[in-house]
Amino acid sequence: MFLTVSGYVESEVMGKPHSVIRHPEMPRCVFKLLWDTIADGREIFAYVNNMAKNGDNYWVFAHVTPNFDAAGQIIGYHSNRRVPEKAALETIKPLYRSLLEEERRHPDSKVGLGRSWKMLNDAVATAGFDSYDRFIFTITPEN
Repeated sequence: MFLTVSGYVESEVMGKPHSVIRHPEMPRCVFKLLWDTIADGREIFAYVNNMAKNGDNYWVFAHVTPNFDAAGQIIGYHSNRRVPEKAALETIKPLYRSLLEEERRHPDSKVGLGRSWKMLNDAVATAGFDSYDRFIFTITPEN
């Protein structure tokens, strides 16, 4: 399904970094959250704006989880993606747009990332939640 939606053939994406399909309108701070979470051995659910081979974008609701060996060491990652609910995207799109604008406002990309990271955490806290996951599930209607 991924190959059909993205427009790639398997040889173009196997073994390649996820950044191949990273849409330029996707805030870096959300990827920081995603990688920090799975590197810590925890799963995450996140909305992600991807870019197809032809430059079109497509949104997914991703569930990413680390894979462990018998010794409990992370040996890889697995991601399932679903079609996101339109109602949830009405909340996510403006939030991500604000985060991206903050990142781009700063000539130093590390400063921009730090500021958008703070904005993301502040937005989650302002909404009354202690984690992005809890926030996400309040805007994601149950199927």
